[in-house]
Formats: sequence, C-alpha cells, structure tokens
Amino acid sequence: MANFKVSRVETTPFEGQKPGTSGLRKKVKVFIQPHYLQNFVQATFNALGADRVEGATLVVSGDGRYYSKDAIQIITKMAAANGVRRVWIGQNGLLSTPAVSAVVRERVGADGSKATGAFILTASHNPGGPHEDFGIKYNMENGGPAPEGITNKIYENTTTIKEYLIADGLPDVDISSTGVSSFEGPKGKFDVDVFDSTSDYLKLLKSIFDFPAIQKLLSSPKFSFCYDALHGVAGVHAKRIFVEELGANETSLVNCVPKEDFGGGHPDPNLTYAKELVARMGLSKTHSEPNPPEFGAAADGDGDRNMVLGKRFFVTPSDSVAIIAANAVQAIPYFSGGLKGVARSMPTSAALDIVAKHLNLKFFEVPTGWKFFGNLMDAGMCSICGEESFGTGSDHIREKDGIWAVLAWLSILAYKNKDNLGEGNLVSVEDIVRQHWATYGRHYYTRYDYENVNADGAKDLMAHLVKLQSSIDEVNKLIKGIRSDVSNVVHADEFEYKDPVDGSVSKHQGIRYLFEDGSRLVFRLSGTGSEGATIRLYIEQYEKDSSKIGRDSQEALAPLVEVALKLSKMQEYTSRSAPTVIT
Repeated sequence: MANFKVSRVETTPFEGQKPGTSGLRKKVKVFIQPHYLQNFVQATFNALGADRVEGATLVVSGDGRYYSKDAIQIITKMAAANGVRRVWIGQNGLLSTPAVSAVVRERVGADGSKATGAFILTASHNPGGPHEDFGIKYNMENGGPAPEGITNKIYENTTTIKEYLIADGLPDVDISSTGVSSFEGPKGKFDVDVFDSTSDYLKLLKSIFDFPAIQKLLSSPKFSFCYDALHGVAGVHAKRIFVEELGANETSLVNCVPKEDFGGGHPDPNLTYAKELVARMGLSKTHSEPNPPEFGAAADGDGDRNMVLGKRFFVTPSDSVAIIAANAVQAIPYFSGGLKGVARSMPTSAALDIVAKHLNLKFFEVPTGWKFFGNLMDAGMCSICGEESFGTGSDHIREKDGIWAVLAWLSILAYKNKDNLGEGNLVSVEDIVRQHWATYGRHYYTRYDYENVNADGAKDLMAHLVKLQSSIDEVNKLIKGIRSDVSNVVHADEFEYKDPVDGSVSKHQGIRYLFEDGSRLVFRLSGTGSEGATIRLYIEQYEKDSSKIGRDSQEALAPLVEVALKLSKMQEYTSRSAPTVIT
C-alpha cells in the first residue's frame, strides 16, 4: 500500500472562474494553465466545507473529451489531500452525466459506501479537442447540480484563493481496468474504485421501463431503429442497453465509439450538427434516403441531451416532453401510479402546459438550468420535465437523461403498436405527434442561436428589449408596422422565478413577449458557451384550429420571425445577418 503526503501549493486567483448554468467551461488552453484546474477544484472543496469533504465518497468521471484523463488524476490527488475517503471512477474515466447522477443516487460500494457528490468533467454539447472546450461541474448528494448558493461560494473562493492541497507520492491510477486501489495518507486510508460505467445506470433504467415490451418492438421486422452518439460518452452505454439488453442490431448504432475530439464533429444533437443521422432518417436537403428507419435518435457529448426523429419527421424537444407526459402513465411502468407534476424551462414551448391542464397536473415554469427541476423533484412535486434545448428527464435522477428519453419514446411506440406488430400498419412517430396536435393544438416552434457575438452588443440588445417593455402600446404599434397579421402583445416582462421549495428568487432569466393568441417571443443570453456571448431567440406560434396544424413550420412562423428580428434590431446590435444555428 503506497503512502502519500499532503503538499500545500501556493497559487494566485484567475479571473473569470464563475460557474455558469452547468459549471465552468473554457477552452482547453485555459484549463491547462498551471494551477487553473487546481484552483477551481480547491475552491469547490472549500465551498463545500470540511464536514462535506472529509470522509466523503466522490465520483470523478465525464464525457471523455480531451484533457479528461489528466484532470481525473489531478482531482483524485486533490481529493486525497483534502481528506476524501474514496473516489469512484467509471472505467476509462467515462460516465455520461445521467449515469453519474444514477451512480450518486443508487450505487453502493463493496464496503457499503454511498457517494456524497461528484465532479463531472464535461462541456456537454460543445466541441472537444486540444483547441476546443473543456468543463467541470460539481453535483451534490442528490445527484443534481450544485445550487446557486454553492456555485456562488465557489466563485467567491476563486477570487481569493492562495493555496491548494494535493497528494505528494500518490501514483496515477490505472483507470482502464476495474478494481480498487488503496493508499495511506495523513488522515488514514484512501481508496480509488474504478468500476463498470453502465451497470448501475442500466439497473435503474430496467426498473423504470418494460424492457421485454421494447425488445419485442425492436425485434419486429416491421420496425427499424438508429442511434447516433456523435462519438460522445453515450456510445459506452448504447451497445450494452440497445444491443445486448434490447436486441437491436449492432448496425443500428452510429458513431458510438467515444473520442476525445468527438471525431472532429460538434456533439450537439440537432438538425444542423447530427448530419449523418439526419441523412439516414430521410431529412437531408442534399441526400435522399430511399428507406429511412422508423425511429432515430441522437445524443450529445455527455449523453444528457437527445434528439428524436421519425421517418422523414423531426420531433421538437418541446413537443417531445409534452408527448411523453401525455402517454407516460399508460406506456411506462414507473409512472403507472400517476404523475406528481410536470415542469418546463421558461423558453420551452407551452405544449406541456396544455397537457398539464388537460390532465389536471401540477405545472411549473422554471428558469433554464436543471437544478430548478431538481428542487421540485426532491420535494415530490414533479415527475417529468424538459427543456427546448434537447433535454428531457424525470425524477429517477437529477439530471436530464438522453437515453431515458429514447427509451420513453420506444415505450410509447411499443404500447401503441402492441397489437399490430404482426398484422396492420405500424403507428409511427409522425402518427403519434399528429394525433397529439389534433388533441392539444400545435405549438409551431423554432430557436435561433447567435453564437460568439460581441458581449457588449448582446447586452445592448437585451437592454433595448427591456426598455421597449415600458409601453406595450408602443410595442404593438411597432409590431403592426412590421406585420399587420401578428396578434397583439398582452404581456411583456423579464422572467423572474421564486422557487416554491426554498423560496430563492432568480432574476433576469430572459425577456418575454406574450401574445393574445398564445404565441410567444423569448430572448435570452445563454451561459453554456466558452467565449463571447450567445443570444438565443425562441419563436412560438400556437395553433388550436385542427385544420391549420399541418402547415410547414417555417411558413407558420415567418410573420413572428420577421417581428422578432426587427423588434430586437438583431442585425444592428450583433452585425449578424443570420443565426449560427436554427433548431
């Protein structure tokens, strides 16, 4: 058993180590500066306090992006020096963000230990590689992201830090093979447990879904399936879950080998970046696929986001969470006793609101950031939730869960087709969505992302939109001058949320313009980029006339798009004539 000592290393603060909605994200070149990662990790330990750190069991893993393996060794040595009792690492350092949450909540070590928190190494859907992004965030004992009270303390600590602790004489741990390594330090024993990345997560998923029913669907010659992990960490789980457990053909899996640079691609599951899946599903504008699969899905880099596609058909994330909620009690055993409530992020379309009203469910509209859902779930107030940014989940964990969302859709398809896998036509993804629209109305919806724009220009644009809200009459005059066929604005505000659980107030969460016909425009600065500013513009047109729910989305949204761009003076403030990404 190797012995180690504790070294105190002098350091000075770095500017800008403020965690965003999902931790600290910067370019790799920033993170590899001497002391940079160490400062943030020590600031986190200091924010948690000795009572939460000494004797703790911490999970340290991530999406496998470039610099992850080095970071795991650094954090492990710092954990040892700060009195942590044991560190759990997924094999090869790989654990999807939802799997980390599952491990924190569900895994029991051989010695009966339970995890008390986690460092997740990910920049989510941002590109990876030596010249791209790296990220780190801390999750609490409930498996969810640290609340603002903790992240604010972390940031404060980064501005005053003078030293960090690291184990001297602790060797690098082999994370490529499972097993426990034990060491001895000034405060006693320290263990590093490298474990199988999928087992605990799979066990939880099998307790939620009817795997035999999904297996029956996937084994039907009438049904075809495609899953694209975009070379992210979800690929580690995909083979085990979809192929080995559910019997899908291995050829159904695309880009399921995790890579440090995500194969040079952008691991964001949307119609712009998931090009190979989009083409295979018959939705490419340049390539015509003669016989697309019945169902397709994609994941992002850390496996918490999802995109769901039918044959030549895209399901918006806003519709996806609404449809899952509408069908969950019948199709998913975990929810057979009923839903406690549902929630969506503010920019997400109001499709879920309509379902909640029809089904008499508790409903919550929260700021962007999964921690707000976590509070509701911990209080037993919410079962299913979602964000328009391709994140969907439930109270089985405290993170969004891309594979859970795919299994939820497969469960709905299995339920709808339980009597016609032999004879008759399959009920398709498109059939399910169109039936939903016929019942609840359709929320035509799109998001325009303006990435890496000048930060000052972005702030000026938002200030302009807030100023406009002082007179709704003036806003409506401007709108009628742009498009006379657009409904009147009846309410405009800067979204503010008071948490019903802990009473905390989150201000400046986005600018809303709400229209008389149920349509909305939302403008928001995103905190997920690593440099510059990202403006997100959300455009939503509600249509309850069943004769008008089959229109082309771009055509239906065109009037509101024109109003949004001219009202905000988007080009004037950003110098951009078009968005970076449209979803």
